[in-house]
Amino acid sequence: MAAQFGRRLRKGATATTVAALVVAALSASQAPGSTSVPAGERAGEATEPPGTPVTGNSPYFTDLPPLNTPNKPNKPGTSIDLPVVAGPAEAGIPATVLDAYKRAEETIRDTKPGCRLPWQLLAAIGKVESGQARGGRVDANGTTLTPILGPQLNGVGFANISDTDNGAYDGDTTHDRAVGPMQFIPSTWAVWGQDGNADGRKNPNNIYDAALAAGRYLCAHDRDLSVQGDLDQAVLGYNRSREYLRTVMSWFDYYRRGNHEVPDGTGVLPGSGEPDSHGNGRGSGNGLPNAPVTTPPSTPDTPGGDKPSTPGKPGGGTKPPTTTPPGTKPPTTPPPATKPPAPAPVTALERLGSASVTATEGEKFTDRLRVRAKTSAGKVVAGAKVQFQIIGDTAARFPGAETRIVVTTGTDGIATAPTIGAGGRPGKFMVRAKALGTTAPAVDFAASVAAKPAPAPQSDALVRTSDKELKAGTGGSFADAVEVKATYKGRAAAGVGVSATMVTDDADQPVENDKGPYFKDADGKTVRTLTALKTDANGLLKLPEIFTDGNAGTYKLRLTTADGVVLTVELTVTAATTDPSTDPSTTPSSTPTE
Repeated sequence: MAAQFGRRLRKGATATTVAALVVAALSASQAPGSTSVPAGERAGEATEPPGTPVTGNSPYFTDLPPLNTPNKPNKPGTSIDLPVVAGPAEAGIPATVLDAYKRAEETIRDTKPGCRLPWQLLAAIGKVESGQARGGRVDANGTTLTPILGPQLNGVGFANISDTDNGAYDGDTTHDRAVGPMQFIPSTWAVWGQDGNADGRKNPNNIYDAALAAGRYLCAHDRDLSVQGDLDQAVLGYNRSREYLRTVMSWFDYYRRGNHEVPDGTGVLPGSGEPDSHGNGRGSGNGLPNAPVTTPPSTPDTPGGDKPSTPGKPGGGTKPPTTTPPGTKPPTTPPPATKPPAPAPVTALERLGSASVTATEGEKFTDRLRVRAKTSAGKVVAGAKVQFQIIGDTAARFPGAETRIVVTTGTDGIATAPTIGAGGRPGKFMVRAKALGTTAPAVDFAASVAAKPAPAPQSDALVRTSDKELKAGTGGSFADAVEVKATYKGRAAAGVGVSATMVTDDADQPVENDKGPYFKDADGKTVRTLTALKTDANGLLKLPEIFTDGNAGTYKLRLTTADGVVLTVELTVTAATTDPSTDPSTTPSSTPTE
């Protein structure tokens, strides 16, 4: 785990002891649903997962929650007449950040209910990674007002990760940096990035996008986060450090025992304990250790009074007070920023493209599955949640080994499923598209995975099995068959394709000969090229009978394997000789012999 710096180094040095006290205090309260991991027990025994963690093991905040149980604000109208209190400042979570965590939990509950992801786990990780997006310094859509970047992952105290995004996310073209409120390294974001606020972008600096991506990552590999072992592995996969696991679990317990919403920009940053006069904790200016503190300017106190100035908006100074003339209504407070509007109701999904797709075993489907969400009036619906689910006995999976994934429709109402990996097993299955939270009929796509073709047999040598000279007379046939053997790395090569052609004696560019030895096809016709020949299980191939025409001479038979190995065999054809019954040089006598 990367070393901590400055204030957090001193805090981190005693983190194990403090964590033990926290766990002891929380355990003593017997609060329901506690999932604390005692120091040195499960957290110490948990197996650290392989692979690069989400954050690249970047530094993180080691501050631990207070020992006292957080108090939620009292609700007006309750039977107990108590003043409304904010409770410990650490329990306050900025409104937009809190909404993002809860929305991510809801989305994953719909798409992967078996994971049982609690939003408080996202809050715990968000607290440790970035101090809840710098205390909630985000705009109305959830994007951080300034980027949150970790240190350069150059191997000096951290992981060594060369640039994978050409600086697109982190502005660094030499090495990667962890990015955003949930501190994703670019290579991990490229796989797990999500569009959590339906704006058509996957932005690691947006808390809605980052929270949903973190939730999906934590739920990978069919984890059930209500099981302690799965929970440990999920958190260790985020940052491979048992100290990190203990810190996150402490905040997880803390938020489960109590929390409340605070305005954006007024959250407490780690390293502080209380908000400053501008609503920001006196912690890291970028949510990371050893970073300069960025404090918005303020307006001096109003002359003649000892009351501090009214906090302004994050990132700017406070507005001087104005005098309201008698009888004039005071200015109204601007309404809080609204969240992205809910999409219109979906009544139908329209299939786009082919209803069936195919791929080869071990490869990816090239066709992307797409549907368009529509209302009853036929208008497209943007921002609708569409679940694509793989159904059937198949090894095909979406990225991240998922069988179900939710996609938000764009401004054109179209939801496009991620590319499906065919897996290593041939067969047929179905992909079902369903508009979540609606009664719109589902749309099914047929999918099939074809078996991967067996690799073509290889050969690196082709030789005759006999060195006997091949001779025949004109108008006849060769008594000895031509037999060859193909081998690969000294072993018999079975199933090797071979072609045999009678060629001209042209070493540079031989072509099929039009005279001399020949084969016969099934109809008895003359052919001088044979294809589709294959060696047997022992790598042997015996050619059919070779016939001769009336042309004597020396001819070439060229054999070529499918992978380019060539063997040339010489065939000799001799002219037939006449054997008369009498000597033509002797003239027969006309006188009979006595």
